[in-house]
Amino acid sequence: MQEEKVTEKISEVVKEDIWGAIQDFLELGVHFGEGEKQIDITVGLLILVVFSFVIASFLLKWIRILFTRKMEETDKLKFISVFKFIKYVTYIVVVFAVLSVAGINITPFLAASAALLVGVGLALQDLFQDIIGGIFIIVDKSLLVGDVIEVDGKVGRVIDIKLRTTRALTRDDKIVIIPNHKFISDTIFNYTQNHRTTREFVRVGVAYGSDTRLVEKLLLESVATQKGVLKNPKPFVMFEDFGDSALIFSVLFFINDSFVDPRIKSEIRFRIDGLFRENNITIPFPQRDVHIFTNSLNTDLTSNMGKD
Repeated sequence: MQEEKVTEKISEVVKEDIWGAIQDFLELGVHFGEGEKQIDITVGLLILVVFSFVIASFLLKWIRILFTRKMEETDKLKFISVFKFIKYVTYIVVVFAVLSVAGINITPFLAASAALLVGVGLALQDLFQDIIGGIFIIVDKSLLVGDVIEVDGKVGRVIDIKLRTTRALTRDDKIVIIPNHKFISDTIFNYTQNHRTTREFVRVGVAYGSDTRLVEKLLLESVATQKGVLKNPKPFVMFEDFGDSALIFSVLFFINDSFVDPRIKSEIRFRIDGLFRENNITIPFPQRDVHIFTNSLNTDLTSNMGKD
């Protein structure tokens, strides 16, 4: 019995004295208004705000580490701004939740915020698309620094991938800045996605009656010693078609740097022209036969008018 009384006494002290003192401390603060419109800003509310911010920061940091643990350091740094934006949004949600707990009617704030966000979203639609495109590029690695790409008919080598834009160096040594949304909405040619080796070709027409096997031999000879053309896979020639004014051939070859592709093709064309001249192979130009028919009736009328 004595032990039970002691236990009850301790419980009463804990409930009434210690817990009561804690509750009194947490309820200290400023109170505005009365009834349903009363607003309470207390120590407990402030502690809840701080605790909520700490928990939100911890969770976001843990999610960021989990999300970027397999990424390279450069890619991790690109996500800093994304997670900062998410952190700010989370803090705003926490603030609204705390205001609601404090008894403040947040409905007008939510309505105004919704209208504001709709307007901002429409104004910054392209920006959000670019950021989302940048995130996809970094996550699925569909584009890497050093890749040779073709966008809107321009070929460039990727030199930098940012969260909103990608920069590429063109063959004219000019920088082209590409919004990242193009990589998720448009068709982009990536010459080096699978490997750095690409197949290229040079097309040429020869006159009808030319020795086609000799043409094949000369075309293979034109690429055999060309710097930048790979020996394996071997180059080959295709007899493509019987054209209107020429027999159409293509010599196909493989290179490991498609960025310098135009220079290699130019050298091959010079060599083809020289070899064809040495072997009397003619490269024809388009020809058209024009037939003129005279109207005999008009001629007779003209002569009769002359006599009159």
